[in-house]
Amino acid sequence: MKINDITGHVVDAAITVHSTLGPGLLESAYKACLVHELRKRGLTVLTEVAVPIVYDGVVVDVGYRMDLLVEGAVIVEVKAISRLSPVHDAQLLSHLVLTGHKVGLLINFHVRFLKHGIRRMVNGL
Repeated sequence: MKINDITGHVVDAAITVHSTLGPGLLESAYKACLVHELRKRGLTVLTEVAVPIVYDGVVVDVGYRMDLLVEGAVIVEVKAISRLSPVHDAQLLSHLVLTGHKVGLLINFHVRFLKHGIRRMVNGL
C-alpha cells in the first residue's frame, strides 16, 4: 500500500472517530477508538512503539514512544488539547528522523472540525 493511501485511510478513520465522539474526551479514548477503526479496515497498527536514540554508537533507552505506527510506514501522534504548539510538530519530526520513517500525521481531536486538527509532516523534504 502506498503512503498516500495509508494516510488517506488514517484521516478517514480519524474523521469517523471524531464524528462519532466529538471533541472533549481524553487522548487515550481517541487513540483506542482510532486503533479499532484502523484495524477494522484491515490495517496493521502498532501502539506505543519505542523510538530508540543512538548516541555515540550506543542505543539509549529513554522511553520515547510514538503513539501509532500504521502499516509499518506512517507515524501517527494523537492529541486532545486546546491548541497544537510548535513542540508537537517537533515531537513528530523527531520521531520521523530517529526512526527513518518518511511521513507522519499529527491529529488533534480537541477541535470543532477535525480538518483543523490534522497536520501531515514529511521527513527529508
